[in-house]
This record gives sequence, C-alpha cells and structure tokens, in this order.
Amino acid sequence: MEKINERLKTKVDLPLSRQTLITIFLTNNIIKTGLLSVLKPHDLSLEQFNVLRILRGQKGNPLNLQDVQERMVNKMSNTTRLVDKLLLKNFVKRAECKNNRRKIEIYITKLGLDKLAELDSKVDATEEKATSKLTAIELKELNRLLHKIQ
Repeated sequence: MEKINERLKTKVDLPLSRQTLITIFLTNNIIKTGLLSVLKPHDLSLEQFNVLRILRGQKGNPLNLQDVQERMVNKMSNTTRLVDKLLLKNFVKRAECKNNRRKIEIYITKLGLDKLAELDSKVDATEEKATSKLTAIELKELNRLLHKIQ
C-alpha cells in the first residue's frame, strides 16, 4: 500500500484497515466529484438526483416520504427539504394520501422524467469512466467485497 502513503505524503506505517478505509474514502470523493460535475449544471445534488431516480422507478406510482428515505443511497434526515427543493423545480409533486390523510405521497412529474432522460447518458458515461479500469469480473469481486464490509 505504498500508493496510499505517497498520496498522504507520509512514511508512517498505517494499519491495513486504515489504509483500506482511506482508499475507500478517496475513491468515493473521486466518484462523487465526477457525478457532481454532471449534475451541478442542472442545479441538482446527488441526493436530489437519487430521489428522482427512486420516484422514476415507481413507474407513476407515488411513494411517501419515509419510503423515499428508506430507499436512498445516502440516508439523511432532511429528505423533506430535498423534496421541497424538487417541488420548487417542478420535478416532483406532492399529494395527500387517499388512505391516510396524515401521509404525503410524492410523484415524479413529466419535467422530472424529462430531466432524468436528459441526464441518463451523461451519468451512465461518468459511471462507466469511473469503473473503466476494472474488468467485469473485477467489478463483481469489488461489489462482493464491499457488500461484505457493509
């Protein structure tokens, strides 16, 4: 793991577990930066984009706020604020649940679907570029190992 020592400009012999976690964090930052470079010109955060993709996956059916939060990659307590920002952009709409008036249902709008369609190929290309140095077998192994950590 000499590369991590070079990156951190240290000669200290870091424990392997720390080297591994630092490498994961650094990799996460590189991937995030690439994705944000695609989303930022569209005034979207990674979390907003994630919410839109979750809602698109519902195929026109609504989700309540709690279900959206459970499905998010980055689980956060400010899901309401995220949805409010998407409402202002007209990417989602909110409606009262027919079965339980205390629940609010969230739908993706046509404008939200159009924005995702516009971004799909750019995001796909960014994801492919981030993983391009790995073979399909290596990607499967990486996924297996990362799931094992989780």
